[in-house]
Amino acid sequence: MKQARIVVMGLALALALFQATAPALAAAKETAPAKQVELNHATVEELVALPGVGEKLAARIIEYRDQNQGFKSVEELMNVKGIGEKNFQKLEPWLTVSEPSREGSR
Repeated sequence: MKQARIVVMGLALALALFQATAPALAAAKETAPAKQVELNHATVEELVALPGVGEKLAARIIEYRDQNQGFKSVEELMNVKGIGEKNFQKLEPWLTVSEPSREGSR
């Protein structure tokens, strides 16, 4: 009887944890872009689709890209004001870098 009570309590706790984290997981899926964003060619709209990136931060990313002839690596994004290590870790899975554009940004 005592073991059954422990099992029931454990299941109740697991259900409570799931219910508490489900909205956050759903929100993360909604805000994540459908594909990776290429930093050297991304538009403001593509950057804003990244988790935690608003229009002002997207503008700073493009400004940095223009002033530095593009990004040479994804990690270079941490040189943009407003992107620290924590933000970068959230963004990294969604980012890629290729050859910088010669004709400038969009």
